[in-house]
Amino acid sequence: MYSKNLLNLLTSELESLEQQGKYKHESALESPQGPKVKVGGREVLMFASNNYLGLANHPEIVRAAKEAADKFGYGMSSVRFICGTNVLHQELEKKISDFLKTEATILFSSCFAANEAFFASLIHQTDVSSGPSFIYSDALNHASIIDGLRLVKKEMFVKRIYPHNDLKALQEMLAADQSENCQLKIIATDGVFSMEGELANLAELAKLAEQYQALLFIDDSHGIGACGPSGKGAADQLKVLEKIDVFSGTLGKALGGASGGFLSGKKELIEFMRQKARPYIFSNTLPPMIAAASIKAIELLGKSPELLVKLKHNTEAFRTGVKARGFTIIEGGHP
Repeated sequence: MYSKNLLNLLTSELESLEQQGKYKHESALESPQGPKVKVGGREVLMFASNNYLGLANHPEIVRAAKEAADKFGYGMSSVRFICGTNVLHQELEKKISDFLKTEATILFSSCFAANEAFFASLIHQTDVSSGPSFIYSDALNHASIIDGLRLVKKEMFVKRIYPHNDLKALQEMLAADQSENCQLKIIATDGVFSMEGELANLAELAKLAEQYQALLFIDDSHGIGACGPSGKGAADQLKVLEKIDVFSGTLGKALGGASGGFLSGKKELIEFMRQKARPYIFSNTLPPMIAAASIKAIELLGKSPELLVKLKHNTEAFRTGVKARGFTIIEGGHP
């Protein structure tokens, strides 16, 4: 039963959030996601979506989803290793690997789940008796990285939070830890920081990772599909795609805007995650129609360079217009 104390606690916290202006209200869309949407019976301009390429309602993607639903049904009703793997899942994993030029990819129910899986699965495999692992995380990393680190047993690793994009501070931390017995070092960063649209300095991070023998992990959920000459993300834009050891990303933003996430990297790491990652092993798989639509999104990105050209033009036009009207905005080119 709900005790009086519990209900009082919940009510008090909700009232506090409202008073602080932090209560999150939801606006229900009455139309497909697009530049203009219908809310509360009226048409409004959409400036809040992560539908960077406008693919969420693209006719070819909608058609791919419908055809997959007709052919394979609504869902798989299983986890991957029992009977929840569809040929489309394997095709999508290969498509992502080819796109990012990695060896292998594993799908998750979300990028949040992928990030939670990565750190705990990997660190818990190390032998702490030979020394802890070290994880260096940017102070403004996404909540999924922050929560992913919280799931790692404290005695298994040392967590270093470096000031946002402060690579001098990061190098000092790496240098100070060099004398320690260390199982594993991981540098973790967003590719594009979601609140400000700022890119990480991936070129310098890659140099530090190589110098101090650290694994470079990048969550590029806001970069993949939106940044770089071919839409491969922040690392593509900064010309260090081959320097990234592990990518995590989402299918819920530029690549169609549905749901699902992934890890992509060396085949040994990905196969390890397939065998050990609890969010993968114990979660139902993506519906085939989402896999089919995501495959089509990547194909469209490859054969339709005008999507990225239009995105860049719209971003520049908006920034120019906003500045001309006296607003101060953070510099950068991310949409």
